[in-house]
Amino acid sequence: MFEKLKEILVNKLKVTPEQITLEATREDIELDSLAVVELSLVLENELGVSVSDDELLEAETVGDMVALIEQGSARV
Repeated sequence: MFEKLKEILVNKLKVTPEQITLEATREDIELDSLAVVELSLVLENELGVSVSDDELLEAETVGDMVALIEQGSARV
């Protein structure tokens, strides 16, 4: 799931893949609240996973986001 999220973030945020690690924070990858809303929509459209933007905003790291997405996948 990390690689899929990384691909989405690289394509949407135009950051280098090297910047996206499990330990990277939202600030590290410049993921502001508007980008989080967009990410939530992309996750639902591309992966069929429903993770709210509020949940994503509470995630401190990319690794936390991966965990949320995996939990969302389990709910589907």
